[in-house]
Amino acid sequence: MSHSSLSCHYDSYLPSDSSLETDALTNRHWNGRISTQAEGPSRRKSNLHNAIAAEVDSSWERPVHIEGRYKKYSTTSSVYSKKALSHQSEHIERSWWYACCQKCHTEESEIPSWEPPHWQKLCPYPLCPTYRRFAQNISILLIGIMVWVLTWIVLGDTAAPGGQLFMMAVLTIAAHFGGWLVVKVTSLPPLVGMLIVGIIMKNIGFVNFNSEFQHVNSYIRKIALTIILTRAGLDLDPNAMKKYFFTVIKLALVPWTIECGLCAILCNLLLGLPWDWAFLLGAIFAAVSPAVIVPCLFRLREKGYGVSKGIPTLVLAVSGIDDAASVAVFGIISSIMFSSSSLTTNIIQGPLSVFGGVAFGVFCGYLVKYIPERNDAFLVPIRVLLLLTGNLMSVLGSEEIGWGGGGPLAVIAFAFVSCKEWVAQGWDPEDNPVATAFEIFWMFFEPMLFSITGAQVVIAELPGHLVLVSSGIIILCIVVRALLTSVSAVRSNLNMKEKIFVGLAWMAKATVQAALAPVALDEIRKMNTDSETLVQLTNYAEIVFTICILSIVITAPLGAIVITITGPRLLSKTSKPPVLEGKLKSYYYY
Repeated sequence: MSHSSLSCHYDSYLPSDSSLETDALTNRHWNGRISTQAEGPSRRKSNLHNAIAAEVDSSWERPVHIEGRYKKYSTTSSVYSKKALSHQSEHIERSWWYACCQKCHTEESEIPSWEPPHWQKLCPYPLCPTYRRFAQNISILLIGIMVWVLTWIVLGDTAAPGGQLFMMAVLTIAAHFGGWLVVKVTSLPPLVGMLIVGIIMKNIGFVNFNSEFQHVNSYIRKIALTIILTRAGLDLDPNAMKKYFFTVIKLALVPWTIECGLCAILCNLLLGLPWDWAFLLGAIFAAVSPAVIVPCLFRLREKGYGVSKGIPTLVLAVSGIDDAASVAVFGIISSIMFSSSSLTTNIIQGPLSVFGGVAFGVFCGYLVKYIPERNDAFLVPIRVLLLLTGNLMSVLGSEEIGWGGGGPLAVIAFAFVSCKEWVAQGWDPEDNPVATAFEIFWMFFEPMLFSITGAQVVIAELPGHLVLVSSGIIILCIVVRALLTSVSAVRSNLNMKEKIFVGLAWMAKATVQAALAPVALDEIRKMNTDSETLVQLTNYAEIVFTICILSIVITAPLGAIVITITGPRLLSKTSKPPVLEGKLKSYYYY
C-alpha cells in the first residue's frame, strides 16, 4: 500500500475540525458548567471524576482523547477485541469464571493499559489483571513494606510481628480486601466485608488489643469521624440546599426525632437502660449512612432512575443533615453524662456548645475564602490541610474543654461554608479537589474504622436474649421510620411511589454507628469509681455497642438490597443518562 493511500486510510479515522468542535461542546455540557469566574491555576478533573464520567458515558459512542489524538477505538482495545474473537470461544466467553474475571478486572478508565512485550503470553486477560492494575498493586505493596520497615526502626517491637501496631496493620489490610471481595461477589457496600473481617479475626484469636492500644484506637475513630463529617459538609451542594431547604429539613429532622425517641423508649422498657443511656443510644442509632445509600443510588442514576425529580441530591442532602443532628445530640448527651460539672452547668452548656460550634465553623469557612490567596500555586494542598487540621482541632479540642456537641457541628459548618465560598469563586461543585483529597483519606480510614469496630465483638459472649430483643427493636424502628419519612414527604413534589422509595432509602446504618458506638466504653475506661458502679456502667455501654453493631449488620445489606430492587419499580426513568449531580460521585470509589 502506497504512502498516500496509508495517509488517506489513517485520516479516515480522524474526526474533522467541525466534529471536534461539536464534541468539545458536548463534553463541556456533559462534564458540567465551567465558570467564567474561575480564578487561580488551572487544574484538571480528578481521576475519580474521569473514571465515573467514563462509566456513565460508556453507553454513548464519542471519541476519547488518547495521546494527542481523538480515537473511537484504541490500538490496544482493538488487539483485545481480535484476541477475544480469535482465541476465545463463545463457550469460554459465556462461562461463569470468564464473567467473574471480567468483573474483577473492570478498568476504571477508557485509556487502555500500556503493556511490556509478551505480557499477554505470561498473564492473559481477563484471567490476570492488566499491567496497569498489576503495577499499581505492586507499587502500593512496596510503599507499604517500606513504611512498615521505617515504622519498625522508629517504634521498635510494637511494629514487629506480634506487636500491637503490626496487628492493626494486618487487620486493616485484611479488611480492605474483605470489602473489595464483598463488592465484587455480592455488590453490597464494602463496609459489610470490613466489619465481618474484624469480627472473624477477633473470634479466631488473631486480634487482641491491650488497654494501652485501645487509647490509640479511640483516636483513630475520632479521626475517622472527622473525615466522615467533613465529607458530609463538602457533599452538601449549596444550590441544592437552597432549592430544597425546607424539604430537606423536614425529611431529615422529623423522622430522625421520632426514630431516636422510639429507640430510647423501647430500650428503656425492654432492655432496662436508664433514660440517659437510652437517649444516647437513640442519638447514635437514628443516623443513616450515605456510604451505603449513595453508591446504590448511583447505580440507579446511571440507568436514569430518579433523575427528573432530583431524588439522589435530595437523599444525599438529608443524609448529611441527619448525621449532623445525630453527632450533635450525641455530643451534648455524652458531655452531660460523663462530665463532673453540675447539672445546671451542663444544661446551659449544651445549647452554648451547639451555637458556639456552628459559629466557629462558619467563621473558619469564611476565613479560608481569603486565606490562602485564590491564585496561590499551592492553593489546593493548603486548603486541604487547613480543613483537615481545623476540623481535627474542633473535634478533639471540644472534647478537651467539655463541649463535645460543638466540635462535630463546627466540622459540618466549616466544610459546608468553605465549599459554598469556593464554588462562588469558580470551583466546579461536581469536582472539588479538596473533597477528592478527603475521599482518599476515607479510603485509608474506612477499613481501619470498621475492622476495629468488628474486632470488639466476641460472639461467644453475646447474650442470646439481647441479640433477639435488639434485632426486634432495630427492625421495628426502621419500619416506623420508613412510614414516617413517606408521610413527611407530603407536599414535596414527589408522587406516591417516589415517597415510598425515599422512605425505604433511609434505613441503612453504618458509619456514624461504627464511629460513635465504642465512645461510651472509652469514656468509662477513664472513670475513677467503685467496681460495682463500673461494672454496671460497662454493661450499659456494651448494650449500646451491641445494638449499634447489630444495626450495621442487619440494615446495611438490607438497605442496599431494598434500594437496588425497589428503585427500578418505584422511580421514573429518563431515556438519557444525566450528568452527575452534586457530590453523588464522591461516595462511589469502589
